[in-house]
Amino acid sequence: MSDSTLQKFPSDFPIKVMGRQGGDLRVVTQAIIERHAGPQAEASIRTRTSADGNFLALTYLVHATSREQLDAIYRELTACKSVLMAL
Repeated sequence: MSDSTLQKFPSDFPIKVMGRQGGDLRVVTQAIIERHAGPQAEASIRTRTSADGNFLALTYLVHATSREQLDAIYRELTACKSVLMAL
């Protein structure tokens, strides 16, 4: 399967980030996303707290322009100490 059949660009692409509640997860991850994809409208960010309140899940709907852009976002997110998982 070629890369061209996996994802078409440009397109809106959801990036999910999970981390512990109570830290600076939103601030840090939004800065990473915006460094690569530009300013994010509040409507393009969803926040969900786990049932026990220990974890926070953020979904950013970014306007992706290339596979390289997405790879760079994921590399930086997964290197971040506040991030437990990025999908």
